[in-house]
Amino acid sequence: STKEAGDQQKPVASAALYPLDTCPLSGKKLDSEGDPVIYEYKGRELRFSSKDCIQAFLKDPEGSLARIDEAIIQQQLPGYPLKTCVVSGDEFGGEMGEPLHKVYQNRLVRFCCKGCLKEFDKDQAKFLAKIDQAVIAQQKPAYPLTTCVVSGDKLEGDPEMKPVDVVFANRLVRLCCPMCMGDFRKDPWKFVAKVDE
Repeated sequence: STKEAGDQQKPVASAALYPLDTCPLSGKKLDSEGDPVIYEYKGRELRFSSKDCIQAFLKDPEGSLARIDEAIIQQQLPGYPLKTCVVSGDEFGGEMGEPLHKVYQNRLVRFCCKGCLKEFDKDQAKFLAKIDQAVIAQQKPAYPLTTCVVSGDKLEGDPEMKPVDVVFANRLVRLCCPMCMGDFRKDPWKFVAKVDE
């Protein structure tokens, strides 16, 4: 995996990790032809099956992003943890009508109205953390593993290390320590598959 086009080598928040297991241009599984090529575009991580796909993406980035966003919405909507707007707390439906679906970084966020979009933009991290907390609260009681999906170590084994709860594509993945986050970032779907197994 490589960063492209001079992107800064900085940690990517779990909300920005590319959540799809396919290349948005070729449609191929990302691990079908070796490591995916990682490209950061406007703070979002994107993964492609080849450098040629990046060039194709750059010919129509907005059209490509619209297709990616629609796939992310379809992927994350079934597991979305809130029945209310993350900003206003109002229930979806009713007088406001159907909720608005927006993708921020690579996460689905649902709003009751356009006014809440502006409020969300003032402090995205706060509202994304609220969605993460809801995912963790819903999924942690039934989390099927007692070991870390990366290291295999017990999640509650070391009193000096607290487990790290990571939310990826509205899925909870528990790691034994922050050091495992690097491996998780490289291939998140490999570790989500372990939870599913």
